[in-house]
Amino acid sequence: MKKNTLLFLACLFCLIGKSQTHGADSTLRSLKFKQDSTLHALIHADSVKVQKEFAKKIRWEKLKTVKIYPVINAGDGSGVVPVKDPTEIPDPNLEYKLLFELTTSNPDSVASELNYSLIEIARIINLHVASGIALKKIHPVIVAHGYGLNALTTNEYYREHFKRENPNIKLISELKALGTRFIACGQALAYFNVTNEALLPFVKVSLTAQTVLSSYVLKGYMRY
Repeated sequence: MKKNTLLFLACLFCLIGKSQTHGADSTLRSLKFKQDSTLHALIHADSVKVQKEFAKKIRWEKLKTVKIYPVINAGDGSGVVPVKDPTEIPDPNLEYKLLFELTTSNPDSVASELNYSLIEIARIINLHVASGIALKKIHPVIVAHGYGLNALTTNEYYREHFKRENPNIKLISELKALGTRFIACGQALAYFNVTNEALLPFVKVSLTAQTVLSSYVLKGYMRY
């Protein structure tokens, strides 16, 4: 009797062991399947992402070939894509008073390139002219404060502080030739320890950018 009991227990333990082994194998197979499915999903997602990125780059390159630069060519970012037969046309008889804030400088990795905000200003002017507005009807004012002051400094100042020529001077000169007014914030000059002499000679200095912004808005300027 005792021998039979021991034999029964041995068989029972064997069955339990096989059951546990089978359960572990099943769990491993399930995990392996989930792993493979996750990897496949990630690969598919990466593939879709890469396709979208390249499609965007290809579209951008195609647009670059048709862009026009009615007034200023400050690189691709300042170009205008022509639109066939637009149905909303701005009034060419209005005076377009445009008030821009220049508050940022480029990241260090692209410090030698044109200030991105200045490129955008050039693009906006190009867009107005491309829309049929005469250049004499466009009156830009640029108010610089914060790190945007750097763009309005002389080559001497720029070389001393950034070890290179100021890449923005040519574009700024082109904007000035259109009648653009440049105004620097005196508070920012003091904060960043920039002297009036460090600014390009045609840049005006105000006590603060804030009163320039408010006063020009009250004069009817559109603030960007």
